[in-house]
This record gives sequence, structure tokens and C-alpha cells, in this order.
Amino acid sequence: MNFVSTRHAAPPATLSQAIAAGLAPDGGLYVPAQRPQPQTWQPQGSLAADAAAVLAPFFQGDALHPALSSLCAQAFDFPAPLRALATPGDHVLELFHGPTAAFKDFGARFLAASLARLQQGQARELTIVVATSGDTGAAVAAAFHRQPGIRVVVLYPDGRVSPRQAHQLGCFGDNIHALRVAGSFDDCQAMVKQALGDRALQAQVPLSSANSISLGRWLPQMSYYAHAALTHHAATGQVLNLVVPTGNLGNAMAALLARAMGLPLGRIALATNANDVLPRFFHGAPYQPATSVATLANAMDVGAPSNFERLRWLYAGDDAALRADLRVEAVDDAAIRALIARRWAQAGEVFCPHTATAVALLEQLRAEGAQGHWAVAATAHPAKFESVVEPLIGQALPVPPALADLLQRPAHAEPCAPDYAALREALLQAR
Repeated sequence: MNFVSTRHAAPPATLSQAIAAGLAPDGGLYVPAQRPQPQTWQPQGSLAADAAAVLAPFFQGDALHPALSSLCAQAFDFPAPLRALATPGDHVLELFHGPTAAFKDFGARFLAASLARLQQGQARELTIVVATSGDTGAAVAAAFHRQPGIRVVVLYPDGRVSPRQAHQLGCFGDNIHALRVAGSFDDCQAMVKQALGDRALQAQVPLSSANSISLGRWLPQMSYYAHAALTHHAATGQVLNLVVPTGNLGNAMAALLARAMGLPLGRIALATNANDVLPRFFHGAPYQPATSVATLANAMDVGAPSNFERLRWLYAGDDAALRADLRVEAVDDAAIRALIARRWAQAGEVFCPHTATAVALLEQLRAEGAQGHWAVAATAHPAKFESVVEPLIGQALPVPPALADLLQRPAHAEPCAPDYAALREALLQAR
């Protein structure tokens, strides 16, 4: 299978070429040359095996195809359990059991394993440049830490990630360089995209991306939805409906692609925070990126979601069909706080602020009469946001061992102005 740009002005690429490039030469995002066709799937018995099965159509004929099973086994060596909530028919898909306690660990580890294999025998070092609104950077840093022939430069908005997120971003050292940008996530993302499109820079510093714009991050995120849907359907005969919290739309696009391939997934609803670019579009307004605002669910503080181009590709540019198929709602900080406090008081359930937006939307859907089995994608461990969650539930949260280990390391990040010239200089200096 070949891959093409969402902007239609770049030549087709193989899977390996698309993963290595990160962004298409015309600034677009790589997508399969043919939209997926539904097929019948059977559970393979493990997350890694289900991942290999659902990814196989995209890897056919590529240099990475013979290694697909081993790549999945290497990347997906921690669980993604589907647990029942107190409310009947409702579940939470826990995606925070990886090394940095966030769902980004899945895609980052698969991308790292893939790029490490592609980088073997290459004379020149590859630089991964990545923007993060909180969780992506730490997952990428952990996945690529001490990988030979690869270095990582992480940009994050200074003061707009949680203290524990900021510590994670700066605690690796070695081949990982953290830049704290005096701006927003959208500034960081725009700088990264400009670097990836800078051919003169690429001639001196070969670059790739590990944001959800990367094909190597987006495709493997289908794996946990496929595994949950297949396992649940085999056990209950029910399709699984999803509520996905989203900012840059990568995780949401993974769920939608999995459903398009015929996995037993039903309705898909998306929850954002107060950054309501997507809800306004789905309520009928023109798509219009906006300056992002800081919220409690900071990893979703995105005003220009990159993967919107892939969303329109999946629906062949038919905005009416897109709006008819998806429910998208915004959940503000007051509602996030209220949800976290109430679910703890009622059932002893605790959620991070991002997951809370999705639980709030699920409650709204149930109140409107939604039927069937539903799962909320729990995107991060609540202990990563202790300053928000602990005052609301009135007690301290246990910290997962892997996260506790990272928090014990010293951390450092270099300041960076929110302009491309500053990033370009940093990339040249960090060689």
C-alpha cells in the first residue's frame, strides 16, 4: 500500500518512507492511498496479536512488514484493560499503564521501534522534533531514550503543562532535549511543522516527527480499540460504542479508522475541553482554527487540530456526512471539576481531567437515551494531575511505579522563544 498527502501535492510514498518523513513534503499528512474497506475480524488473543492483525493491511509489501509481529510485541508489552464503571453498560478503556502513564505510550513505542529498525545502517543521525501539550513529549522521550542514531527535541508550552508533566519532559537527558517555549501548544506545533518543511535545514539535520501527524503514531493507536472491541464482542456479542477525549484528533482518528475497517465499534463521540473549534464546526459553523486557551485538561489545549485534514479525508470531504456521523461536545473546567468530585463521591471512581470530559459527555448521551455498551478512553493516569484531582477527591493518589521513578530524576529544560528562528538555531546547535 502506498500513502499520499492530504494536500495532494506530494508524490506517493511507501509506508517506511512516510514514517521516516513524518510530514509530507507539501505540508500535508500522510493517509492510505485507498480508504479502508470493512472486513471481518477475529480476536487473536492478545493486544500485540490484535495489533499485528489490524496493522497488516497497511504494512503489506513494505520493508517493515516482516518485522510487524515483533514490532507489536516490543511496543505493546503492557495492558489496556476494559473495566466496567458503576453505571450499567458503561466501561473505561484504561490506556495509562505504559511507562509514562498516558495513552501516547502506545503510538510512541511503536514509532520508536519502527524508526530504530529503519535507522539501522544509516550514517547520519535522525532528529525527532515533537510538540507536546503535555503527554506526547514524555511518551516520545521514554520511547526513544538512548536509541542509537536518534535524538529527540521536545517543545512544550512553558507553564501550560502540569508540574509532573513538565518534570517528565525534562528528566531524561542523554539524547533527549526539552525546550520550554514561551507560548502555546499551537505555537510549538507550528514551529515543528515549519522545521519539517525546511528543506535547507533538513539537508543539515535530517528530521522526522513523533506527533500524531506521524503515520507511525496514528496507525498503531488503532490497536487498543481493535483489541477492546474484539474482546468485548466475543464475550458479550455487543458492539462497543466509544467516547474519546480529543485535542489534536489523532486518537479520535485512530478509533474512526478502526471502525471503518470493520472492527465491531458502534457510535463514536468526541469530547473536547473549552477549546471548542471542533464542537463549533460540528454544530454547523465553518471550520475555523482559533488561539488555544489554557484549561485543566491541558493536553487537549489545541486551537488548530492537525488531524482535521485526515478527518475530512476519511469522509471524502463530505462535511454533511461528517457532521451527521459524529457527536462532538465541549466540556469546560467547571464541568470537569464537578464530574471528578461527583463520580468519586458516588462510586469511588477517579479520572484525570481529560478522561473526565469524556465521562461527562457519556453521562449526557445516557441522559438523552443512548443505549448499548459504551467505553470511555481513559487517556492518562489521574496521578499525573494531582494538583487538580486530589483537592477534588480529598485524598492523595497513589503514583504508578514507572511514573514515580521518573519523578525522582533531576529535570532540566532550555527556554525557547515562540518563533521558528529560535527552534532552527536550537536544532542546529543540538547536533
